[in-house]
This record gives sequence, structure tokens and C-alpha cells, in this order.
Amino acid sequence: MSSPSSVVVVGASAAGLSVAETLRRQGFDGRVTLIGEEDCLPYDRPPLSKQILSGAWLEERVWLRDEATISGLNLDLRLGAAAVGVDPAERMVALADGSRVSYDELVIATGVRARPLRGTEGVAGVHTLRTLSDARELRAALAAKPRLVVVGAGFLGAEAAAVAREAGAEVTLISDLEAPLSDVLGPELGRLLIRMHAEHGVKIMTGVMVREVLTSAGRAVGVRLADDRVVEADAVLVSIGSVPNVEWLAASGIEAGNGVLCDEYCQAGPGVWAAGDVASWVHPAFGERLRVEHRTNAGEQGMAVARNILSRGNPAPFAPVPYIWSDQYDRKIQIYGLPKGTDRFAVTQGSLAERELVALYGKNDLVRAAVGINMVRQVRAARALVATPTPWASAGLTEQGVNA
Repeated sequence: MSSPSSVVVVGASAAGLSVAETLRRQGFDGRVTLIGEEDCLPYDRPPLSKQILSGAWLEERVWLRDEATISGLNLDLRLGAAAVGVDPAERMVALADGSRVSYDELVIATGVRARPLRGTEGVAGVHTLRTLSDARELRAALAAKPRLVVVGAGFLGAEAAAVAREAGAEVTLISDLEAPLSDVLGPELGRLLIRMHAEHGVKIMTGVMVREVLTSAGRAVGVRLADDRVVEADAVLVSIGSVPNVEWLAASGIEAGNGVLCDEYCQAGPGVWAAGDVASWVHPAFGERLRVEHRTNAGEQGMAVARNILSRGNPAPFAPVPYIWSDQYDRKIQIYGLPKGTDRFAVTQGSLAERELVALYGKNDLVRAAVGINMVRQVRAARALVATPTPWASAGLTEQGVNA
């Protein structure tokens, strides 16, 4: 099988840039077109809810590469250009400006967008946090030390709540779960995080949904809960998940739903691949379909796709150990593997009381995940138990247990 002469990457994201850089590192000298809807160079998103929101970093620190480095990749770079369709039979991508770009191989790296709260479109004072522009707007709002309601207590919502509280805002964190991140980390660590936020002055409201955002003169003034309680606010951050950017593929025949559906090689069809937050692929080690919205995965998956494109018909399965981290106040939470949906839990080092620990999670009698709080070196060592994966009994964890 011959190598392609042109690769089009839709999505100037961490994943998309990783594809382009890896192609060049592997010696590919054909045309590489990188298409991005935003009109700026690719940037890193995790700092948006941390260092950029707090103002600790200047914005240029989030650029993944500077202009000179990007120029050195010799890309057909098309920024501020949204892809609106693709014809896999003709191998052609259509852009919003009416232009069309041909390809031998297409990589879809269009990522996700913030899921909106119905009825809040165009309402002043209602924020999401996905883009650099979003972070700028919310940072400006925090300068006034507002009453901020955060709807949704996942990683992003919890991180933003921590930054806002440290900036002097009066913060209410609302979750339909009984504990933030308990659906991912389980009730033990969920309760730990609740206590941590409460001790820093965040008002926690759990097990309740937001029915609507209340407005006056077109501006948010609070939220109404499902039980009719009202929480007043000067600003509202909606952090209730994300939506894969796949609508532009609707007429293409490329199978998509909760992401672009790929095989274990990240291939969605002849000449079509996906990488990053938008890719839903079959993980060969876990034996299930995953879509992972983590920065580390985006880079690794981009590299894997580029290598498979150049493999001359001998692609390698993509089987990473998923990794994510979260900074909240003075705690660093690190996760290797997939703790969600597990049925065993044990703290193996440290303790919940100290809020410095390593915990293992099991499923089907195998170690499925390792989570660390302020134990960077120790949880990195525990990653090997997930990568193997290791039988629960072999890890010395024959009984479920918690060190309080």
C-alpha cells in the first residue's frame, strides 16, 4: 500500500496539531492541511479553568506552539475556517467560505463544545468555559467579586468554583449528584471534595437540578431549582458537559453520534480517522467503546493516528491508559484508568482524613484505575497496575477497604 500524498486535519486542536507534527516527524513530506474554526493558533484548554481564569498566566502561555514553530511545519494552515461538510467518495472537505480541500486521508479532530442550558442563549451574565474567549469573559466577571452560581460540579465546574472563591467571589456550586464527581470517583472521594469546597467557603447544593436561569432586563439574576428554590446570582457558569462537534458530518455517511465512531485503530472508514475529544473508539484492553475528553489522550491519539496513516496498511491498536488531572485549591487530583462504573475501592496509601492518598478501583476482579491526591510519585507507580491490567487479588486487595 502506497503512502498518501495529502492529509487534511479538521480541527486546529491539541489532537489536530499532534497529527500534523507527528506526520512531519515521521518524514511525511506531502501536503498537510490544518483547518481550524477559531482564528488563532492552537492552544491548550486545561489551563483555561485554572491559570488563565485566575490570571496567574499570561495568555501566550497556552499557545501549543509559537508562530515560528508552526511555520516550520510547512502546513496549509486555514484558521477561522469552519468545515461544513465532507464527501468521502470524492475525498473532499467543504468549508464555510465556499472553498473545497481535497485529501487522500482525513483526520477529524473537531473536539467538543460546551453543552448549553436551555433558554440561556444570548443572556448576559451566563457563561460557559470552553474557549479562550470564554475564559476572558468569565475572568472579567470575577474581577467584580460577584455572586457566582456554578451549575454542574464536574472537574471543570469544581476547578472554576475554586478559582472564583479564591478571587473573592461568593460561590454556590449546584450538582444533581449527591457529591461532586461521585459518578466518576465514587462516594468516598466525592464527599472529600464536598468538604474541601465547603471549608473554602463555597456553598454546596447537591442532589438538585437547575430548572431555569432567571433574568431581568436580559441579564441573569439567579437560578430556579427543580424544587422551586431560587438562588440569586450576578453571574452563572454552566458546566453540564459537552457535545461532540459532528453535525458537519451529517450528510457524509461517516457514522457519528456521541462522537465519530472508530475501530480500535481510530479509523472511521476508508481514508477517514478521528482523534481527540470527538473520537469514539474501541479500546482493545478495556474491551469497550470510549470517548475520552482529556488533554493527554488528545496528544497521544493524534500521534497514533498519524503513525497509522503512514503504516502502509499495518496500523496499531490505540490502547492508552487514560490520564486526567485536576487542580483544586492546594490539592492535585490525578487519575489513571477508568474509575467510573467500578465496583471495588481501596485506599492503599495515605488516608481520606489527610486528603493525601492513593486509591485503587476495580471491576471484574481487575484493577481498573488508580487515583492520587497530592501523591504524584506514588500514583504514577500505581499506574502499572492499570496498564497490565492486574488482578485485584494480585494487588494485595482481596477485601474492599478504606483507610480513614
